[in-house]
Amino acid sequence: MHPSLVTISLLCLSNIFMTFAWYGHLKTMSGKPWVLAALLSWGIALFEYLLQVPANRIGYTVMNVGQLKILQEVITLSLFVPFALWYLKEPLKLDYLWAGLCILGAVYFIFRSELT
Repeated sequence: MHPSLVTISLLCLSNIFMTFAWYGHLKTMSGKPWVLAALLSWGIALFEYLLQVPANRIGYTVMNVGQLKILQEVITLSLFVPFALWYLKEPLKLDYLWAGLCILGAVYFIFRSELT
């Protein structure tokens, strides 16, 4: 499999863990002390790092650091919005669209040398 596809796959899985580590406790542990939420989040984040570190190492063979970071942000937003809507029951806002368009601009600028 091409390194870019492996990187994207690992970053998607990594981001699922990251999103739950960062935001999942807001729904499930809001009445608990923050220290417990932090410890649980660290435990979840371990799995995120076990996927994210190899993803970046593999991705770095075909992309530069800026491209990896913007790719990470695209994946983060792509997974965060459904998570916020479905899991946290946040209302759908037009701001998600505007944020997505800004990210698309970042994708264009960071990858434009590859397009020409």
